[in-house]
Amino acid sequence: MRDPIGSFIARWDGTEQAERANYIPFLNDLCTILGVPPPDPAAGPLGDYRYERGVTHREADGATTTRRIDLYKRGCFVLEAKQGANAPRQGALFGAGEAERRANVRRSPGWAQAMLKAKGQAEGYARDLPAAEGWPPFVIVCDVGFCLDVYADFSGTGKHYAQFPDREGFRIYLPDLRRPEVRDRLHTIWTDPMALDPSRQRVRVTRDIAEYLARLARALEGPKDKPRHAPQHVATFLMRCIFSMFAQSVGLLPSGTAFTELLEDCRKNPKNFVPLVGDLWRSMNTGGFSPALRAMVLRFNGGLFAPGVHGAAEPLPVDGDMLELLIQASRRDWADVEPAIFGTLLENALDPKQRGELGAHFTPRAFVERLVLPTVMEPLRAEWDGVKAAAVLKVEGGDRAGGAALVRAFHARLCAVRVLDPACGTGNFLYVTLELMKRLEGEVLDLLADLAPGEGDRLDVAGASVDPHQFLGIEKNPRAVPVAELVLWIGHLQWHFRTRGSAPPAEPILRDFRNIREGDALLTYNREEPDRDAKGDPVTRWGGRTKVHPITGENVPDETDRVLVLRPVGAKPTQWPEAEFIVSNFPFVAGKDLRAELGDGYAEALWATYPKVPASADLAMHFWWKSAQAVTKGKVPVTRRAGFITSNSIRQVFCRRVVGDSMEAKPPVHLAFAIPDHPWADGHGAAAVRISMTVIESGPGEGNLAMVTSEAAGADGVPVVTFTTMQGRINADLSLGADVKTTKPLRANERLASPGVKLHGAGFLVTPQQAKALGLGSVPGLEAHIRPYLNGRDLQQRSRGLMVIDLDGLREDEVRQRFPAVYQHVLLHVKPERDLNNEAYRRENWWLFGRNNAVMRAAVRGLRRFIATVETAKHRVFVFLPAEVRPDNMLIAIGSDDAFVLGVLQSRIHEAWFLAACGWLGVGNDPRYNKTQVFDPFPFPNATAVQRAEIATIAEELDAHRKARLATQPHLSLTGLYNVLAAIRAGKPLSAAEKDVHDAGQVSILRALHDRLDAAVAASYGWPADLSDAAVVARVVALNAERVKEEAAGTVRWLRPEFQAPEETRRKAVQTEMAVGETAAPGAVAWPKDVPSQFIALRSALTRGPASAQDVSRRFKGAPRGAKMAEMLATLAALGQARPVGNGRYVA
Repeated sequence: MRDPIGSFIARWDGTEQAERANYIPFLNDLCTILGVPPPDPAAGPLGDYRYERGVTHREADGATTTRRIDLYKRGCFVLEAKQGANAPRQGALFGAGEAERRANVRRSPGWAQAMLKAKGQAEGYARDLPAAEGWPPFVIVCDVGFCLDVYADFSGTGKHYAQFPDREGFRIYLPDLRRPEVRDRLHTIWTDPMALDPSRQRVRVTRDIAEYLARLARALEGPKDKPRHAPQHVATFLMRCIFSMFAQSVGLLPSGTAFTELLEDCRKNPKNFVPLVGDLWRSMNTGGFSPALRAMVLRFNGGLFAPGVHGAAEPLPVDGDMLELLIQASRRDWADVEPAIFGTLLENALDPKQRGELGAHFTPRAFVERLVLPTVMEPLRAEWDGVKAAAVLKVEGGDRAGGAALVRAFHARLCAVRVLDPACGTGNFLYVTLELMKRLEGEVLDLLADLAPGEGDRLDVAGASVDPHQFLGIEKNPRAVPVAELVLWIGHLQWHFRTRGSAPPAEPILRDFRNIREGDALLTYNREEPDRDAKGDPVTRWGGRTKVHPITGENVPDETDRVLVLRPVGAKPTQWPEAEFIVSNFPFVAGKDLRAELGDGYAEALWATYPKVPASADLAMHFWWKSAQAVTKGKVPVTRRAGFITSNSIRQVFCRRVVGDSMEAKPPVHLAFAIPDHPWADGHGAAAVRISMTVIESGPGEGNLAMVTSEAAGADGVPVVTFTTMQGRINADLSLGADVKTTKPLRANERLASPGVKLHGAGFLVTPQQAKALGLGSVPGLEAHIRPYLNGRDLQQRSRGLMVIDLDGLREDEVRQRFPAVYQHVLLHVKPERDLNNEAYRRENWWLFGRNNAVMRAAVRGLRRFIATVETAKHRVFVFLPAEVRPDNMLIAIGSDDAFVLGVLQSRIHEAWFLAACGWLGVGNDPRYNKTQVFDPFPFPNATAVQRAEIATIAEELDAHRKARLATQPHLSLTGLYNVLAAIRAGKPLSAAEKDVHDAGQVSILRALHDRLDAAVAASYGWPADLSDAAVVARVVALNAERVKEEAAGTVRWLRPEFQAPEETRRKAVQTEMAVGETAAPGAVAWPKDVPSQFIALRSALTRGPASAQDVSRRFKGAPRGAKMAEMLATLAALGQARPVGNGRYVA
């Protein structure tokens, strides 16, 4: 019978030193036995699956060279071929000593170095591939006729190719191809490489096992009215059962079915369960003979099975049904659980509140790696690359012992690295870091074994290895702490058995390192005591229970449900253990929710303890700030890098301030890596939050900014994300380029923009029918206090037609006497909720809005209309609203009825600025118009009267066009119109529904109006209409700086001077067309002495925007005035170095 595998091995085994002649037929034969097609014939230098694939390598100076990949398959691998020589033949030719020194002699130190160099060469080819082709998940080094070394990086970054599947299995010798599982692995590398990502393979198994845990926990705890066991006892019991099942699966118990058989023996009499399993656990704690198993048991220790540490030593009693669940769970293969998510699922199984969503909430392994790799592994691998290079240099110089000493020292250092997660939960970030460091350790020990045969194995067996004691955690939830410890040990033991086979680790198997600490990572305090008011009475808050109102029948707060507000006493910052790296997924609690989520007392103690963190910043930013302090502490900081997952609100003003202050501190930090906007997942799909990832390092410096280019649904609810990466100085808002954080608010824009009103009481809202019943239209004066009401959805989609009761300016008795029906309505529908409000103003002024917004009221008073935009929206649209409308707080109201202002705000220039300066919110990742960040610093153009009129005319037509289409086509909305406009601009074909919106909404006319508006606004700035967004932002930042200087000198270009500065004379209140004086402006520079330099300076000044001769003269000290400067400007124009833009102004 024909044996194709044997024939392949017989043909190629032992061939040597003919790489270029042999590698193509060898790999073609390999493809045949793997059952995959051979590479495609060459057709030009490129190709997705071919030999000798060309790639362009770019040097730092811009020079390029073409290099060739031996074998490339797009999306799968880069393969670099070598062919060594066999030791016996080389020894016969050159002698044993010389043969060992030769780089081509297989299994020699020189050959090991050559294989490492080949790996580096293959990684270089992967870097040179076009960005559109992405990083291949595998790199293969092939010694033709001898072995294949396989490395994998599933992160998509190409920076962390590690031995795959592990140190023991990454090198595939030709005889190994007889094993079907090896051939299957290579077949999958050729055909579906991402299927080999270990995290994908284990998720489903782990979820299935977690289902058993939830059912067990539910049965053991019993119903609420008749509980069987306390939750903490159930947690301890289940963790001991879990580890017993895991120990059985990996071979740490006397047989692979020992625990299952013990459970099955209890079927006839479940009462035997407690004494039998109790005996086993006591034996596992101490080691020795177990009567229950009738066999010797290894010593586990570590506290898990010891009495008093995790609870009583005795198991909980079980009935027949519970026993059956345990038996079924024990029959699963626990060796394949994924610790990175198992801990979270176990915690959920133990938490009654989370059980209904079991399996729905965990941090995907890919997301964890995406942060751990740049935070921890990138600097460690960079260090290892340096050690490898130095070791190779030593060996090539004849100092093999010196090379081994360098590698040995690095291994000792790797075993001393400490990693801290100050909000570790169930330890998934720590576990992933442990596994990645174990992979790196495998490479280190492999090279050490080549340089000093047997030493790597001796170190591993002796226990000198990366282990759980290096991974430190702080966790507030007592239920999660022992789970985190268990997760680390399961992960560590899994890795041991993958790399060491069936050999057990040194006893005790577990060690009680106490490396996961229960506690609050932000505050340490002596005790908590009741908070007291000014009278000394204890402060309480509503506990959340409701009752049915006897008159309205509505659910209202139950005033008898009061919770004591506790205040930490003696609060101070928690001391974190020293660690070289900090990595964490911080709690997602928004700044506005801190009181509600953590309690008044805790929130106030937090703000007092961390005064440099704005009170409105998210909870995560307190961790962020504390980590930044660790990174910069001391002359040589212990902490090298810190990496975090936060919500993407880190780019918003209060959170961003923490980042910016840390970057500007002395000493500063810089962002070594960042992803500004990334999807989140809860295990079943995207969660309603977007996240950011940031990695900081001490000192100034540049970093890598990864921008998401695509998102797609992936397996197990985990989005598949692709990136493009840019390098440079990353700003505090997680951008490259012009730093929008440097802009400052302009007086010219002050007091015009603000959010609408905040009701804090749904009872203020009424329908038109209710308003009429309350007296609207029949009670004199009520029309001033019941007005149309719009929120963001009303504006974007279709208005609900609601009205709002606005009693601003009226005392309680005035409302009662003038509008008794309204008073009774608010009394019944608003007051019950307000009576339990924590804020005294809202309790005492219950008939008024929770936030009155006097700034907004003043800005729109006396206008016939005002400008509004939705605070958080997919499309940035500005519209005119009638003055009688009351905008909700999710609308930004701008107190201007000038269509010129609306036109500039609706232009592409303002939108480019807005997208650079704004924050982002929600699963839709919609940009948020924060008026402080966006409107206040934005410099409006210094437009001529003609330009102002043109912009205003187009803006009026645009506003009227949209309103007319919405009025005549009830199925249309602003969001729908702009969805179609975005599709047209992107060149996408329109669906039937989109074509209907296009035709009914006349979207092509809408596009034409926007194009005209964009061109007119660009001309008013004197800028080209086709500037890139980055160039627009850079010019806006520069113009802001120029306007700030002007305003400091007393020149303010008010947008609405009659409202903003009525007291100033017209000489001081310069609007857009007013002339400036002849004196040099503050910050003016000296006029150059020689004429060529004068023209260079003049042209440079014109690049900042259009200017007249008078304008330019004021920018220089000693510059000519009047006709002489006008002549110089005309000369530049005649030479094509500047162009006139009207009214004697020029721009370059």
